[in-house]
Amino acid sequence: MWKYALSIALVIAGVAILFPRGDQAPAPERVTPAAELKMKQTMLNQDVARTDELCRSQCSLELHRIVQDTQAQTDGKARETLQATQAAHPHMERLVRTKRDQTLDQGIAAGTLNEAVAKASQPYMEEAKRQVDNGKTYQSPPFQADGSTYFVLGVPGADGASGIVGAVRQQILAQVADHQKKNLRIEPYPAQGRYKIESVDSKSLQNVQVRHPEDNQGTSHYHTNQVVVKFKQPPSDNDLARIRQEIGGGHVHKLGYTYVFESPGMEAKQLMGYFGKWDVDYAEPHFLYLTNDIAPVPHPNSAAVITPNDSLYRRYQWNLPQIETEAGWNVSKGSTDVIVGVVDTGVDGNHADLKGHLMAGYNAIQPGARPADDVGHGTHVAGVIGAVVNNNLGVAGMSWYNRVLPVKVLDSSGAGSTYAVARGIIWATDNGAKVINMSLGNYADAQFLHDAIKYAYDRDVVLIAASGNDNTERPGYPAAYPEVLGVAAVDARKQKAAFSNYGDYVGVAAPGVNIASTYPNNQYAALSGTSMASPHVTALAALIRSVNPKLKNTEVVRIIKETAMDLGPAGKDKYFGYGLIDVVAALKAADPRASGQAAAAPAETAPKQPGWPDWMQRWFR
Repeated sequence: MWKYALSIALVIAGVAILFPRGDQAPAPERVTPAAELKMKQTMLNQDVARTDELCRSQCSLELHRIVQDTQAQTDGKARETLQATQAAHPHMERLVRTKRDQTLDQGIAAGTLNEAVAKASQPYMEEAKRQVDNGKTYQSPPFQADGSTYFVLGVPGADGASGIVGAVRQQILAQVADHQKKNLRIEPYPAQGRYKIESVDSKSLQNVQVRHPEDNQGTSHYHTNQVVVKFKQPPSDNDLARIRQEIGGGHVHKLGYTYVFESPGMEAKQLMGYFGKWDVDYAEPHFLYLTNDIAPVPHPNSAAVITPNDSLYRRYQWNLPQIETEAGWNVSKGSTDVIVGVVDTGVDGNHADLKGHLMAGYNAIQPGARPADDVGHGTHVAGVIGAVVNNNLGVAGMSWYNRVLPVKVLDSSGAGSTYAVARGIIWATDNGAKVINMSLGNYADAQFLHDAIKYAYDRDVVLIAASGNDNTERPGYPAAYPEVLGVAAVDARKQKAAFSNYGDYVGVAAPGVNIASTYPNNQYAALSGTSMASPHVTALAALIRSVNPKLKNTEVVRIIKETAMDLGPAGKDKYFGYGLIDVVAALKAADPRASGQAAAAPAETAPKQPGWPDWMQRWFR
C-alpha cells in the first residue's frame, strides 16, 4: 500500500506474474493499461469482499459475547452493556436486547437509526427477531440506506428466551474502496487541489499532466513554491535574512543542516536556480510521499507450531503460517525492549487489539498533537506487527511483546512532505526505535530524505520499506536506498503480487494480498499492497533483535536475506529478491543459544509484573 498511505509517487500497479521455483521462470507478461487496471480493480473488489467478511465475523462474535452478558442482567445493567458496546463499535448503530414475549420496540436498546435507515432495515430487523425467537442466528443480505451499506444481525441467547438484534453500518467498505483506489493507483493520486503541487518527471523535472492513473507511474509530486536546501556550511542569521529578502519572504523550516524555503513569488525551479549562487550540497524540490498499501507446505525445520486463539486468525490470516511465524514463536515472541517505529499515517490509539502495545508516539504533521490515524493505513500496518496475540479478539500480530511507536508523517489524504517524513524518521531514531517501517514511497531520489535515512542507519536502526504498487522496475525511494531493505509482495500461492514493484533493489518478499489487520474504530479490514508486505519484514527484524540484541542492523538484514525461501529464478532475482522471509529459520540463525542445535526455550521478554523480585520475573517469564 505504498502509494496511498505514506508516499507520493511510488505506488504499485498490477500484472499477475507466475514464477515457478527453479531456473526456468517466465518473464513478466506485457499487458495493456486497460488490462492492468482491470486486474487492480479485481484486487480492490477482493479486499472489499474480505473486509465485509471480517466485519460480519467480528460483529457476530461481539454480539455472541454480549448476549451472554445481558441475558442475566437487569434492564438497567443490560442497557449499560449495550451502550458501552455501541460506543466502542459505533458502526453498530442500533442494538436491541429482545425477549421472546416482547416486540422489538419493547426491547432494551442502544443507538438510533435515522428515518431512512430505520425504514430500510425494518423487515430485516423483524426477520432477525423471528429467527432469534426460534433459537437461530441470522445475517441479512447487504442493503443500501442513506448512502451507506448496512446489514442486520440476530444472535439468540443460550437461555432460549432472549437475544440481541443489531443494525450495522458498513462505512468501512467505502473507506477501503477509496483507500485502495489510491493505494493501487486505480485513480490519479494525490488528488489535484489537496496540495499546491505539480506532477513532474522526477529526473528531468519536466511537468507531467496526470489525466489517467497510468500516468502516475514514474512521476513525482512537489510543492510548487518550496525548495529543500542543504548548505555545505551552516548559513548565518545574516545569510538567512538575505535569502528571505531575495526570494520575497516566505516561511523557512530547519531540520539539522537542511532547510525548506518557501517563496510567495518564485516557483520551485526558480528557487533551485537561485540557490546555484550559494555554496550548497543540493537544492531540490520538496517532494510529497504517499502510502504504499492456502495452507503452506510444512517447513522441514519447523518445531511444533503455536496457534493463537484470536477470533479471526484461523479463517483469515493465511499470511503468518505461510512465513513460518507459528513455528518461529517457539524461538521468540519478541521483547518489550525492542521498539518498532511505524512511520505512517498514525495509529488508532484506542483500538482494543492494539493499545496494549502502543507507545505515545509523535505527530510530525502537527507537533504536539497525538499521532491519531485519520486514514486507516498506519493502524493496519501496526496490526500486522503488533496486534495483541492470544486475547480471543480479532487478529494476531507477528510480535507478542515488541512495542510499537506511532509516528504520523502523512495527513488525512495519505500524503506527507519530505520534511515531515525525514523529521519522523529522525524523531523515531532519537526516541528509541530499533526498527523502522516505511510503507510509503516516491520515485524521486530526494537527498533530503536520504540524509534522514543515513542518520537512522548510522545509529544502528534497521530500516524497512515497501517497494511500491505500480508493477514497474523503476526504483522507488526510500526502498531503493542502499541503507534500506526493500520489500516486494507475494500472494497466498507464493507468486508475485500483481501490483508489486520489482527491481535489483528488492531485498526480500513477504505476504501482501488480502491481509487482514486492525482498522480504526475497533474494526478490521483486508488490504493489499507492498505496504502490507513491508511490516511483515519489520516484525521479523524486531523478533531477531529480540532474540539477539547484540546484532548490528547490517547483521539483522543479512540474516533475513540468507534465511529467505528462494522463489522464482534460482538465487537472488528482481521479483522476490532473496526470497520469501522465513521466520523460524531467521530466528534460529539469530539465536545465540542455538549453536547449531535445536533452539532452546523461547527467547522473549514479557512485560514485568509490578512488585515481583527479579528471580520471580525470570522464573515466570
